[in-house]
Amino acid sequence: MKSKNKRNQTSKKKKIRNSKAARVILRLFLVGIGGLGILWLMVPVIVGRIVNIGTVTGILVFGMVAGYGLFMGWCNRVLSNLWKKKAGKIVLSILMGIACIILALVIILTTNIIIAANRKPTEEATVIVLGCRVYGEYASLSLLERLEAAEEYLKAYPDTVCILSGGQGPGEDISEAECMYRYLTEQGISSERLYLEDKSTSTRENMAFSKEIIEEEGFSTRVAIVTNEYHEYRASIIAGELDLEPASVPASTALWLFPAYYVRELYGILYEWVF
Repeated sequence: MKSKNKRNQTSKKKKIRNSKAARVILRLFLVGIGGLGILWLMVPVIVGRIVNIGTVTGILVFGMVAGYGLFMGWCNRVLSNLWKKKAGKIVLSILMGIACIILALVIILTTNIIIAANRKPTEEATVIVLGCRVYGEYASLSLLERLEAAEEYLKAYPDTVCILSGGQGPGEDISEAECMYRYLTEQGISSERLYLEDKSTSTRENMAFSKEIIEEEGFSTRVAIVTNEYHEYRASIIAGELDLEPASVPASTALWLFPAYYVRELYGILYEWVF
């Protein structure tokens, strides 16, 4: 009997030790994931002084993950106490519901982004390159990524024409369209294939003003949109609303920039859906 009790006590102690070890591992994992996520999102801030809603949202989310890992015991006690109260249970249920809706939206939006970025254009499609930030007269990294994708496509399909779409914003000495024109002609793309749209200041204007050129010149309404992969879905939504048939020539985004712009794009798509 005593031997059996000792075995039971030993088994209980072992379970307790394993449980404590599992909690420590989980806490370290959450703190690690949260810390790495914050560092990843801080790189654009430190290197490129890029702060947007995607950066802020990402840092807050990973900060919450790391914070829960650091104060897991306290957080669990607070949540447990709230769950025991009727009002607390209602509040927590609402918060969990909101969290599930957000997670579902992120999955749906990400799926649509992936599908849109892999929609291949036909050979006769009119190419539209969407502008991005210009520093003085020089293309930003994101614009260079788009230009490299456009150059590769235009050289692969030498009979296609291309609309370069982007106006001149604050801090830009030339329009984004002019910057793109200079780059592509320097890479050997014939100027006769390039049409400049230099008035737009947003994705919606990019597509609307490009459509005007398409109609004026009698180009195909099947369009190959050149932009970063995360941006292809929103651009295609707008193109479809303007009776254009969109396909994608996606540019690969630098890994250190991707999280900030990807999260920001989720907000942009939601805005497009709602308004």
